Amino acid sequence: MFEKFANIFRIPDLRRRVLFTLGILAVYRLGAHITTPGVNVQALEAFFNNQAGSSLGLVDLFSGGNLRRLTVFALGIMPYITASIIFQLLTVVWEPLAKLQKEGELGRRKITQWTRYVTVLLGVVQSAAIAIALQSSSGNLVLDPGPGFVFMTILTLTAGTTFVMWLGEQITERGIGNGMSLLIFAGIVVGLPRAIGDLINTAKSERFGAMTVPALILLVVFMIAVVAFIVYVERAERRIPVQYAKRIVGRRLMGGQSTHLPLKVNSGGVMPIIFAASVLSAPMLFSQAKFVQNSTWLSHTFDALRPGEPTYELLYMISIIFFAYFYISIVFRPDDIADNMRKYGGFIPGIRPGRRTSDFVNEILTRITLVGAIYLIVVAIIPQLLISGIHLNHLWLVGQFFEGMPLWVTNGMGFNFYFGGTSLLIVVGVAMDTVNQIESHLIMRHYEGFSPRSGRVRGRRAW
Repeated sequence: MFEKFANIFRIPDLRRRVLFTLGILAVYRLGAHITTPGVNVQALEAFFNNQAGSSLGLVDLFSGGNLRRLTVFALGIMPYITASIIFQLLTVVWEPLAKLQKEGELGRRKITQWTRYVTVLLGVVQSAAIAIALQSSSGNLVLDPGPGFVFMTILTLTAGTTFVMWLGEQITERGIGNGMSLLIFAGIVVGLPRAIGDLINTAKSERFGAMTVPALILLVVFMIAVVAFIVYVERAERRIPVQYAKRIVGRRLMGGQSTHLPLKVNSGGVMPIIFAASVLSAPMLFSQAKFVQNSTWLSHTFDALRPGEPTYELLYMISIIFFAYFYISIVFRPDDIADNMRKYGGFIPGIRPGRRTSDFVNEILTRITLVGAIYLIVVAIIPQLLISGIHLNHLWLVGQFFEGMPLWVTNGMGFNFYFGGTSLLIVVGVAMDTVNQIESHLIMRHYEGFSPRSGRVRGRRAW
């Protein structure tokens, strides 16, 4: 394995890309320690400790703690992701944008440029909302409130998110891996030392009494099993056999080969979870409003939509299934696949080309998307038990039945966010994608890859 890692640095171009990526990530982490001017850091830290279970706390965990300290990179790449999602949706419902996307590289550059403009606009709106919210909240979160603080916060956070967007594009173009995904990866992985520290403190304090050590061992085994499960499902695919008919081009006989159409079980990746969490976090943004707190019925309704509550978890699972089908309907077009296969003389054995092929692919895609959605639910919900549990004792009528259950079931074990399913899914997915790209560079230059079956020719041992 060491020899395979050493091969990375024997290729000048790959070595330069890897070092460039590491340098950009170091710059990103450096900016995560520069606080926005005029913020009371201690009061803001205490405020986020009180909001650990809210949507604001979830956003802070996803940003790697940048929002908690309100650094210059507090917004991260979320405005860019939001802008990208907006344009993905617009390409489906707006015909001029769909035509522009089909124009190739020129159209892609134009859409990317518009995405950047929308990212800056979203950065201005979100930073202004953060500045106004900090000023209006109690707790002296702002040292010197006023228009000057609002303007400085908007300027700082918008410049920060624009710079983060540029860093991600530089990694994608000149580094290795997907830049935006690697920045999210870095923001999540930075919490690993804190998670390990929490485990050590739990063991020292004997939080669960005599069962502390067995519980921690079981937790580590569970983590390894979840990672292995994620890797297995992310690599799983349904292969549809495709046969291409022979045809004569000039004086040569072309085609006639057999291949397959791979359909991934989880084609949507982590996007259904992100969509579902974003939609369900919207009610919590209004839970602190005065008209909600003054109404008893609205207060109980919004309390039932907090993470860990049975109503929230049920809606969360339903939303994941809905957005899994919604996202796959945007990025995957069975009609286009059927048309391309017919254009190049391909067909699925036993299935007529054209509409019947499209229906057949759509039927298989519908089935495996349901499996992928259930997989996302398992990954997202089960680790939730370790963090905050599911408050089954709050259920109407039958809540008293769950009062006698262990506290770790209803209140969770309070472990670090690193054990959250969404974080694990992102970390494992990005790591697999980056390793695959490095492996493709190695194999292209006749070096051995990381997996046992990927090797071609051993690289020379001299530099």
